[in-house]
Amino acid sequence: MLQACLNGARDRGECGTLPVTPQELAAQAQRAVAAGAEDVHLHPKDADGRDSLEPGLVGEAVMAVRAAVPKSVQVGVTTGAWAVPDPQRRADLIRSWVILPDHASVNWHEHGAEAVASVLLDLGIGIEAGIYSGTDAARRFLASPLSARVLRVLAEVTDTDPRTAVTTAASLVKELSDGLAAPVLLHGEDGGAWPVLEAAARLGLDTRIGLEDVLVLPDGATAGDNAALIDAARKFLDSQGGQHLWVGR
Repeated sequence: MLQACLNGARDRGECGTLPVTPQELAAQAQRAVAAGAEDVHLHPKDADGRDSLEPGLVGEAVMAVRAAVPKSVQVGVTTGAWAVPDPQRRADLIRSWVILPDHASVNWHEHGAEAVASVLLDLGIGIEAGIYSGTDAARRFLASPLSARVLRVLAEVTDTDPRTAVTTAASLVKELSDGLAAPVLLHGEDGGAWPVLEAAARLGLDTRIGLEDVLVLPDGATAGDNAALIDAARKFLDSQGGQHLWVGR
């Protein structure tokens, strides 16, 4: 499965084509799916471009994207603690959502992760368990009674050095391998994004790409939008990894 991660916690100062409004998210989701994305992950944002868990903003973003993509494409959102640091407030906001996404990411190294995950399960929202490299998230997740109830695990490689990101990815996947029932989506970010996507293909794992993770194509050229990133990833994945993807190889 190839997921499009449309915007992340970035802002327009980093990327002029970053989708922020519901209409922009919908337009880029539509093009990304046409280019080969099978699932969509997005960060609803407020009028200042900051990530938000407010029910109205989440609902508007989810509804707009759902209307723009086929019904078979699931739409997910973030629950990142940077948007709402207090875990009780975070859980309360999620509980007040009216328009529900299909899934939501929960970063297991964040304080209150299990409480947030429990609310999502109560609402029938699938959980993407975010397991960051370089944290104790894997250990905490594997020990959690909720580990068998998640939709998938996001193995998130925070090592942005293209020379070492693949090794970091392999270590993270190995750390997660014991007793894990859920499928793994492996991805990197910035300099590690394309090397880790290639590694995911070699390992037969789900993966993702989009402006949340990287702003350039495999050849180093600036990506015009999410569809350009998805197109490059899809062509590589459809070749079954027969060629190297990133120029630093």
